[in-house]
Amino acid sequence: MKKYVSLLLCFLMIFSLAGCGGNSKEDTSTYTYSSELDIKNLDSSDADDQCSLRAIRAVIDGLMKTNKKGNITYGIAKSEEVSEDGLTHTYKLRIDAKWANGDPVTANDFVYAWHRIFKNKGNYYYMFADGIASIQGAQELSDKIDAGEELTDDDLNSMGVKALDDYTLEVKTTVRVSFLDELLAFPPFYPINEKFAEKQGNKYGKSAKTILGNGAFTMTNWEPGSVAEFEKNESYYDQKHVKLNKLVMKLVQEPKVAAQSFEAGETDYAPINSDLVDKYKDDEAFKQVYDGFLFYISVNFQNSDLANLNVRKAISLAINRKDLCENVLKDGSQVAGGFIPSGLATNPDGVDFRKDSGNFTSYDKKKAQESLEEGLKELGKDQITLRITYGTDESPMDVFATYLQNALSKLDAIKVEMVATTKQDRIYNKQKNGDFDLAVTRWGPDYGDPTTYLTIALSTNSNNYGKWSNSEYDQLVGQVGVESDVNKRWQEMKDAEKILLDDYAYIPVFEKGAATLQNPKVKNLVIKPCRTISFEYVEKTE
Repeated sequence: MKKYVSLLLCFLMIFSLAGCGGNSKEDTSTYTYSSELDIKNLDSSDADDQCSLRAIRAVIDGLMKTNKKGNITYGIAKSEEVSEDGLTHTYKLRIDAKWANGDPVTANDFVYAWHRIFKNKGNYYYMFADGIASIQGAQELSDKIDAGEELTDDDLNSMGVKALDDYTLEVKTTVRVSFLDELLAFPPFYPINEKFAEKQGNKYGKSAKTILGNGAFTMTNWEPGSVAEFEKNESYYDQKHVKLNKLVMKLVQEPKVAAQSFEAGETDYAPINSDLVDKYKDDEAFKQVYDGFLFYISVNFQNSDLANLNVRKAISLAINRKDLCENVLKDGSQVAGGFIPSGLATNPDGVDFRKDSGNFTSYDKKKAQESLEEGLKELGKDQITLRITYGTDESPMDVFATYLQNALSKLDAIKVEMVATTKQDRIYNKQKNGDFDLAVTRWGPDYGDPTTYLTIALSTNSNNYGKWSNSEYDQLVGQVGVESDVNKRWQEMKDAEKILLDDYAYIPVFEKGAATLQNPKVKNLVIKPCRTISFEYVEKTE
């Protein structure tokens, strides 16, 4: 009798396991991605975080997009003609590109979206202006916004973007922009269906029901702080390359939880932190990737102590960046030698900017102490107290902040206070309102040119939370925006970085690597430092 019971239990277990595992087709057609961060929203005029941008890229294509090899290729555009002077770009659009509701994607969808980002004073309107995209009329619109003026329809119509017909878009720039195609693959330059967006009003992009896409996937469910789900867009013009039927993004996943989920077969991609590297570093699934983020210290110049150059210099010299990268982070991160990360851009001779511009960071505790003492002498103080603000939900900010605390605590006459909060509160409350001393933060490149970093420090840039201001720097970066001589422009960018770092306006610390666990049966996940992550070509094998 026991023998028969045992056999029966075995059959039941086999049946149960088969039921839990599901069929192989379901497993290979669903890709699950764990993210440490949440989706802020899907409004391309407002979203400025990587998690949101990744989600937007999954559901919307721009004129250009990323191909399977990570290079820029045509998206909604099928061809481009450039005038001899390089200032007029004429794009012919695909007639088979459709919005998920069946509407055709037209040239007006781009005009509307670009106008809308100025009308809404979106986070990225500055990218259309001189120095970046250099769209005709965009600088004047940007200046009016910065001056607190309201834009009129005539103002918006003066911008150098025009629908010549439903499938022809004309874009005019003030200078030749060598990286314009890369910019056009970035979400703020994506199209928006005007009729749909106007109907949603302020709710546009705030839920799965209020976003309309034209890309590889459509969003079917979004529970903030938990999960976002997408299904293959059956009307996608390039659907033959989309192998997945479903994409799942698990949101706000702690690295330890993500790793456990990966081991249980519940996720295909899990970011892990330095505490877990030693455990998984010999595993087939362990992969280190360079994610292109520069981690740095944002300094509040409204703090009189930090307005002192020697105090800022002491902070930078006190950080042993090599030790932090190799012995603490252990995720492939590397020492930041400047404000422009390595691998971002090369000069006309093919030399990387970081190598060409040189190294601006070093570790020297003795010199750090000397600089601090000189700074205190100039301030007439015996001791200063500095707050380090960081987000606990954005690994490895906590590790970075703790390391900085230890480094500064080794200097005499500095008292350190830790301010732990969330990423959203750090950026949009504390930093935005100037309620910080030192904030550990990061910036990821939006496109492959040094200006994606240099423009952050402009006195007029809304992301310049520390309020550093230097007229020579502003003028130089402004000149970069209109410079047509590529060699001269390159030198101007090097000179601008030197001004920035000689003044310790920002303190670069490390170029981020990412330690991940990735399903070995997955291929064609595109990860590029300047182009975030593309899920379009992902394919899972049995």
